[in-house]
Amino acid sequence: MTFKRKLLLAVLPFAFSVAMPASALDIKFAEIHPAGYPTVVAEQNMGKKLEDASNGEITFKMFAGGVLGSEKEVIEQAQIGAVQMTRVSLGIVGPVVPDVNVFNMPFVFRDHDHMRKIIDGEIGQEILDKITNSDFNLVALAWMDGGSRSIYTKKPVRSLEDLKGMKIRVQGNPLFIDMMNAMGGNGIAMDTGEIFSALQTGVIDGAENNPP
Repeated sequence: MTFKRKLLLAVLPFAFSVAMPASALDIKFAEIHPAGYPTVVAEQNMGKKLEDASNGEITFKMFAGGVLGSEKEVIEQAQIGAVQMTRVSLGIVGPVVPDVNVFNMPFVFRDHDHMRKIIDGEIGQEILDKITNSDFNLVALAWMDGGSRSIYTKKPVRSLEDLKGMKIRVQGNPLFIDMMNAMGGNGIAMDTGEIFSALQTGVIDGAENNPP
């Protein structure tokens, strides 16, 4: 099975500790998902815990719904310190840190428990460290579970033959495009925020993603 791996990222100078410095730290957290989405709720809960643990030295503000841009744009903002934290899909990291693509390949994990055992263990930590120590210029803090990767389309797809020639949105990672093309579809790289309108206008016939 293949599951969505999502990353919590932070700017390099930023570090967590219970004993915070005297100067306050304002965290701007960017999310492409809308308010109320499970990842947003989880991140807001994390922010509340950080504020409580720091006795107010940390303030946390969520910018949900893609108001600060796409995942790629938010990463660029984090790299220059305009955003302190974000959650992004692992697919967008693969072209920058190729080693992480081992987790982007299909059918790597047998099931959900197998996935959690790997990413929460030494291998998962090794991949996080590779991101942190790369030219990505961000700290990879933790893994988030985004659910299984799925294909949703305008018409039923019950076999690879049904997928043949269909224009399917994938993330902007060559591995994802190659995977979709190998299954008979036509992989088209596209940001998450463009999917809905692209489906409406016929630019794509479906999308490869975790369920919307």
